[in-house]
Amino acid sequence: MESVLLAVLGVLALAGGVLVFRCDSMARATFALLLSLCCVGGVVALLGLPYLGVVTVLMMIMEMVVMAVFMVAYMMNPAGLMPMSMLHNRRGSLAVGAGVFAALVIAVFLVPWPARRGGPPPDTTVQVGRALMGGQMLTMIVLGFVLLATMVGATVLATRRGRYDRFGDALDRRTPRDPVGGGVGR
Repeated sequence: MESVLLAVLGVLALAGGVLVFRCDSMARATFALLLSLCCVGGVVALLGLPYLGVVTVLMMIMEMVVMAVFMVAYMMNPAGLMPMSMLHNRRGSLAVGAGVFAALVIAVFLVPWPARRGGPPPDTTVQVGRALMGGQMLTMIVLGFVLLATMVGATVLATRRGRYDRFGDALDRRTPRDPVGGGVGR
């Protein structure tokens, strides 16, 4: 079953990668790339590294959704949906892509792969954490909370009014008077 799922995810990842260059808009290409990279995260999870697979999927979802939102908000054409081409120098890029793919396939069969020694660790997530962070795990956890607090603080400081400002002193009033947008009760 795992082999079948691995093959399906691999084919879907490849198909999503091809769709990135076949779609005629940046928004569609973004979601095709999201499909491809989520399938790659699934492959990584199936290969015995569930932590890295899940992190890859979560990172790609957030990154691609943010990219799509910014395209909708800031692109000159309507929401990045206008026809366009993602290909430049078609013949050259096709030649380079085919050459690199052929070299990688040949390398897979020619590289002398080492024999496995020992078994997998009991908890691969701990192993990956130790390999990536070493003795800096506590530092990275603290930095994560500091960055989160900084983002929340910056958002709070950037808004001119608070949660209850639009209601004024009468918090039981049904229709709020919005001083910024010229609300209903104005």
